[in-house]
Amino acid sequence: MMGILNVTPDSFSDGSQYASRDAALRHAEQLIQDGAEMIDVGGESSRPGSEPLSLQEELDRVMPVLEALKDAPVAISVDTYKAKVMSAAIELGIDCINDIWAFRQPHAIKAIANSSCGVILMHMQKDPQTMQFDPHYDDVMDEVNGFLMERCVALEEEGVQRERMAIDPGFGFGKTLAHNMTMLGNFHEFCQHGFPAVAGISRKSSLGQITGRDMAHRTTASVSAALMAIERGAKIIRVHDVAETMDAFKIWSAAQEYL
Repeated sequence: MMGILNVTPDSFSDGSQYASRDAALRHAEQLIQDGAEMIDVGGESSRPGSEPLSLQEELDRVMPVLEALKDAPVAISVDTYKAKVMSAAIELGIDCINDIWAFRQPHAIKAIANSSCGVILMHMQKDPQTMQFDPHYDDVMDEVNGFLMERCVALEEEGVQRERMAIDPGFGFGKTLAHNMTMLGNFHEFCQHGFPAVAGISRKSSLGQITGRDMAHRTTASVSAALMAIERGAKIIRVHDVAETMDAFKIWSAAQEYL
């Protein structure tokens, strides 16, 4: 269970709530109490239409929080695509780098190659500024799977061990409602490559399109989507609502013992 900790003023769901160091640390403590086994710290919003953040501003946002959390009793991940942020986090001993660009930005692979941290490679069509401008796929499952495997091979060729990698199909990152639901319904196909698959669909706009609920009222939809991904083989669930998702997972897990 990966709890989301956005230290941003403009993230799509919880922007500005945890932008200060103290607020972020209080929320991290709550996520851990709720059952998170990993906390994903992000300093730059990747919501549709978001503008890039300067390197220094991202460092100023995330490094004090990462420094404070480096000895936390759970794994700590940083959500970044900038090589210098990756390097700074790795120097602190952070456990995982979660990259929406799948390490395609300059020097990103070099930043992680000689470390031992885990890495999450995500699929995104275009970039955050343009990704939701008429996304198109001939076959979304084939194309997303193909991209992720190509990126895993690229990292392996640069010395990143396979056992360090996890893959994320990128719900909402250059996908329509139909694309997202196709990926959710067929999530098992992302779990057939030998890499742990990550599902990050929490509070996404597709859930609002289906339920008619605004951002503040998508917990039930998010938990339902998370359970669907778990049933289809997801190993990491990236969520805002850790306690509610954990409760649902415990019931699901207990029932598996009686099958």
